[in-house]
Amino acid sequence: MWGDKQPQTATPVAPAKPVTTVAPTAGRPESSASPSIPAAGAPLGTPRTSAWLGSNLKVKGDISGDEDLRVDGKVEGPISIGGHRLTVGPTADIKAEVIAREIIVYGRVHGDLRARDRIEIKKDGSVTGDLTTARLLIEDGALFKGRIEIDRSNSQVGTDLEGLLTRTLTQDSKKKPASEKPETL
Repeated sequence: MWGDKQPQTATPVAPAKPVTTVAPTAGRPESSASPSIPAAGAPLGTPRTSAWLGSNLKVKGDISGDEDLRVDGKVEGPISIGGHRLTVGPTADIKAEVIAREIIVYGRVHGDLRARDRIEIKKDGSVTGDLTTARLLIEDGALFKGRIEIDRSNSQVGTDLEGLLTRTLTQDSKKKPASEKPETL
């Protein structure tokens, strides 16, 4: 009985991976509290890089990039992030033409929005401008003034700021009365 015991072998135990949680901050939606967002189609655990412009920042000029962007401050000028997501935070005030794969609006936007995949205007969001996208969601309580064009073609939205500016200038010149158009020599 006492001598029949077989020696016990120690089984290795893998150390537990640390768990990191990020508590949502005040004024910031819970869904966007995570600093890294998994890339669409990427294996789980692969973080998507994300940039953030805080609520105390004011930017004038062109913004372009190859990563998701969250804006909580003020932006004046075109934004082009191609195949990535733009999140307009609740404290954001954007006066710009925007091109992205996906645009989610919690704050205010004055300008045209073009998204290859979808545009969402949340209940406290406000958009004044034209929308071009394949899918659109406007929640109850959201404010929208402009035109909507549903574009189901799966054309690639690039980071072509020059093309965006050219289209914007062409559209603006078509909207102006003949008396306001500059004379050509």
